[in-house]
Amino acid sequence: MGEKKEQQQKFSLFKNKLTDKLYKTKGIVLKTVKYGETSIIVTIFTELFGVQSYLVNGVRASSKKGTGKANLFQPTAILDLVVYHNELKQLNRIKEFKWAVIYQHILSDVPKNSVALFMVELLTKCLKQPENNPDLFHFAEDCFLHLDKSKGTVMANLPLFFALHLPVHFGFRIADNFNEENRYLDLQEGSFVQEHPHHPYFLEEKQAAITSQLLKVMQPEELEDIKLNHDFRRQLLHQFETYYTLHVQDFGTMKSLPVLREVLG
Repeated sequence: MGEKKEQQQKFSLFKNKLTDKLYKTKGIVLKTVKYGETSIIVTIFTELFGVQSYLVNGVRASSKKGTGKANLFQPTAILDLVVYHNELKQLNRIKEFKWAVIYQHILSDVPKNSVALFMVELLTKCLKQPENNPDLFHFAEDCFLHLDKSKGTVMANLPLFFALHLPVHFGFRIADNFNEENRYLDLQEGSFVQEHPHHPYFLEEKQAAITSQLLKVMQPEELEDIKLNHDFRRQLLHQFETYYTLHVQDFGTMKSLPVLREVLG
């Protein structure tokens, strides 16, 4: 009898796993691709479940009442969602969706949109597994909200801030031990060192000092105090891309970075 009961419990557990359950969650849209005549498959970084893929039917269809709702699924959009979730499925469905935040500038302002798409691509390249990470979600959400209302120096420095603070949530943050002795930033080791590294992946002088200053920034508003020219920002962004290629498997190259460099110029 005990063995039969155990088998029934296992079957019940398996059956529960097959059942789609409804959950409310926030999500940041990362990628959207067309599917069929009127549908899309959208990749969303959700607050509850991490990165997930959803099939959304009918949102590209237009009617007399108005256009389709596919514009809600633009990359960078922050949505309130009611989703079906089944951990055994690679593709789930969305029951309800609406704006959680209505951006004032990100979707229409070219420089801000370029920064936002850079942030989305960097986030996407680092999210390898569908694991929930609420701290990472709140960090990303907060950066998008600050970007939307930012101006001038803060906006221009946000890609640097985001690129340096994102690794905190993936376990490869650069240790901020910069001082008069530790003047070189070894990108392979992820820390400042005393001696010139015996490989080409390092920063020195102003690049190392500014990186240390950026690591100390806790709130994006503080970026106003870090005055940099366009060429210097471009150089740092290139170095930070190198840092990611050294620490994230199959990172590749960033498609949004050349566009961002031009826009920031």
